[in-house]
Amino acid sequence: MQSEDAIDLRRQLRLTWLLLTLVTVVFVWPTVRVWLGIGMAASGTPRAITPRGDLAAFEQSTVELFRTVSPSVVYLTTRSRVASPFSRRAIEVDAGSGSGFMWDEFGHIVTNFHVLQEASSAKVVLWDQSSYEAILVGGSADHDLAVLKINAPAAKLLPVAIGTSDDLLVGQAVFAIGNPFGLSQTLTTGVVSAKSRSIDSPTGRSIEEVIQIDAAINPGNSGGPLLDSAGRLIGVNTAIYSPSGTSAGVGFSIPVDTVNRVVPQIIANGRYEPPQLGLRVNRELSEVVTTRLGVEGVLILHIVPGGPADRAGLRETVIGQSSLVRPGDIIQKIGDATVRDMNDMLEALEHHRVGETVTVQFLREGQTETVDVVLQ
Repeated sequence: MQSEDAIDLRRQLRLTWLLLTLVTVVFVWPTVRVWLGIGMAASGTPRAITPRGDLAAFEQSTVELFRTVSPSVVYLTTRSRVASPFSRRAIEVDAGSGSGFMWDEFGHIVTNFHVLQEASSAKVVLWDQSSYEAILVGGSADHDLAVLKINAPAAKLLPVAIGTSDDLLVGQAVFAIGNPFGLSQTLTTGVVSAKSRSIDSPTGRSIEEVIQIDAAINPGNSGGPLLDSAGRLIGVNTAIYSPSGTSAGVGFSIPVDTVNRVVPQIIANGRYEPPQLGLRVNRELSEVVTTRLGVEGVLILHIVPGGPADRAGLRETVIGQSSLVRPGDIIQKIGDATVRDMNDMLEALEHHRVGETVTVQFLREGQTETVDVVLQ
């Protein structure tokens, strides 16, 4: 008979083999199933797609807006002329990029002045990727606006619809289309964050009534259109406020009311000339005199003979011997606009047209007076 020790040893060996077999099955069987293809039909089959249904109403309107307006938006690339380091000849190199939009059916393209400021030439790329060399019509650095012209087939010239900016409301939806970082035909959305902001133009003069938005504006968006929910132009995207130079939720757009006043003159004359009072001022002298008198306004330094101010009877400043100064009239109001400084006066004139009669309020020898002036 076998000893009890031998029987126990065999039992322990059987138990050990049983445990090893179970461990092998647990850990190795999934791999074996893959090799044999067992159960793959169920786990490897894509899940059924759930029908989406119609887009929400606001999504449908946004899609339609982009589909309608995007063919009016162009991509601009600029080149500048520099001296070749290998020769004495001037060569053109890539200078930058930006956005623009079609103003009319004659091929006029509106963009920012600063987009073209350092450029010697520019190329316009349309929605269908066709490209055209652009001709500079003119610009207004004071408004950061410029106009180009291309010769393209009429079927490709699709002007954007024009809206208004004076009646915009804070919280109103806005849509920006442009080419940030060279990525063409990009749509961003947001709201009007504030109105009546002021930013500096390339000349340092203030641009007033600027629209503040939270739609993402990045380098390359400059010159692109800002639209309302009806797909109408309400501004020209021009700047962002960001220490990093990228979108931080604070963008600015030149109001379309300003654009619609400035661009037609640029197209007609190559430049923008606001209505004139027919007078000259000196900012430093005006500030010295008004500060000394404790009043606000713009001092008239010189009146152009035969001009509107001369015909209206306004007086200029007289500088006599020993630099004695007899102050002229101090303009304090033009129409309904208060004039505190030179920027106020220029801004007030821009809201009127040549040939229009405006009431000018001025201070003469301590007395407030008014006169009607026909602008030229």
